[in-house]
Amino acid sequence: MKFGRRTAIRAGVGAGVAMLGAPVVVRAQAALKLPLSTVWPDGNFHTINCKRFAEEVKKATSGAVDIEVKSGGQLGFKGPEHLRAVRDGLVPMADILDVQQIGDEPFMGIPGIPFLAGSPDELKVLMKHLRPDYAKIDAKNNQTVLYVVPWPNQYLHLRVKAETVDALKGIKIRTADKNAQEMWNTVGMAAVVIPWGETIPALSSGAVSGVSTSAVSGVDGKFWEFLKFFHATNHQWSSQLVTINNDTWKKIKPEHQKAIVELARKLEPEFWVSAFQADKDSSKKMIEGGMTLVAVPEPMMADLRKRTAELLADYMKRVPSSQAPIKAYLAELKRT
Repeated sequence: MKFGRRTAIRAGVGAGVAMLGAPVVVRAQAALKLPLSTVWPDGNFHTINCKRFAEEVKKATSGAVDIEVKSGGQLGFKGPEHLRAVRDGLVPMADILDVQQIGDEPFMGIPGIPFLAGSPDELKVLMKHLRPDYAKIDAKNNQTVLYVVPWPNQYLHLRVKAETVDALKGIKIRTADKNAQEMWNTVGMAAVVIPWGETIPALSSGAVSGVSTSAVSGVDGKFWEFLKFFHATNHQWSSQLVTINNDTWKKIKPEHQKAIVELARKLEPEFWVSAFQADKDSSKKMIEGGMTLVAVPEPMMADLRKRTAELLADYMKRVPSSQAPIKAYLAELKRT
């Protein structure tokens, strides 16, 4: 993206900010317009949630805060750029994928450690231990977390059916983050990190023959046009964090800040429900599109866990700040 465009986004945070030099009576009438950047398309449940949040914020603030959801990466920011973009004021709000920010904040890759959380209930426990650190990280990066919503179950989408780990050997696969790349490379695949916007062209050209992601993304990308099987591995988790730049946040009246925080707290559980409903709906659409859902045999799952077990210890050693919350999480689950 050209600097001029990003500068324009930063300069155009909203009419309320742009009109600071206008008469007081005019400023009082102008809404604070806040673009919210997301890479996901309009039909994606995360984008739908963002739009619902924006509508509720506008109602709660009587139109004083007007969030404009910019979907599909239309502002030009890729997923891994969003933390920095909000930090630097290039965009006032964004829907940020936590595991894609590990280049700047390695701690945020914890949910992507293979098989650390084995279910939605375990994920809730894990996030309880991670949220305080997420808040500190975002504050350090000049932003405030408003709500967090997970991606639902993860799948391995392939052209072939695999019922053993050895059947995966050599298959070139797209991943969204380095944790997933490391995991699949550990079991013999040839994994590469590719931004979402480049995934479909990579499948179409044959540059990759598989994708590690949710069924929701599979529907967004119409994977059935390229792939035939999706394997229910549920190997890792990730979440979207909707954040707001702190300099922008300070421009919002205290009573409106309070209303926004309360709304975020109220809607987040509903958004979690929508995530797992989206998984069910998307799996159904994938099957209707011609793909086959593969229930991974337990011996294969056990082999996947065994071969990737060392990655947890490696991560904790590489990212010392991860040790305390991970140990607390494992202790709560009574896991060694």
